[in-house]
Amino acid sequence: MKDTIAHEFSKALANMQAMAGDVALAAQIEQAVGLCETALRAGGKLLFCGNGGSAADAQHWAGELVSRFYYDRPGLPAIALTTDSSILTAIGNDYGYDYTFARQVEALGQAGDVLVAISTSGNSPNVLRAADAARQRGMRVIGFTGQGGGGLAPMTDLCFRVPSGETPRIQEGHEFIGHLLCALIEARMYPRDAG
Repeated sequence: MKDTIAHEFSKALANMQAMAGDVALAAQIEQAVGLCETALRAGGKLLFCGNGGSAADAQHWAGELVSRFYYDRPGLPAIALTTDSSILTAIGNDYGYDYTFARQVEALGQAGDVLVAISTSGNSPNVLRAADAARQRGMRVIGFTGQGGGGLAPMTDLCFRVPSGETPRIQEGHEFIGHLLCALIEARMYPRDAG
């Protein structure tokens, strides 16, 4: 068991080190913060979607923005499309599970908003439909996937491809980048030293 634990730590560390040394990833993070800041300053909002662990990430990151991350400041408009059981079950029943997020994007999304679409494989049908609906509405799309990118990557303005094929490593990378985005968006929108 100790060998397994050590091996898992070493894989996680190697994944984070690969991300830390990726200059293109750092540039993408800056670009994503810019997209979100532009949307928020124009009165827009951020929408988040994903399945399973990615649904948990969607809710987590929206919560960090609406409530607070590092410090108290006004709330930021962010909505996880994974949380309303009545809406999710109505859409699933009436249109099918593949439309659970796209229908909400059609109802809530506006040109200039940002959709954060999370799928470790990059191939979740309901996430792909949401990205397509967002593009049709003039929204920007930020993707979170594994190293392959799947069908989601070409549908995005930028896509964070965590350099792993293992779901736990991909999710760990997503969580780190998501937290970093929340911190940087918070700091850009409401600098701690302002006022």
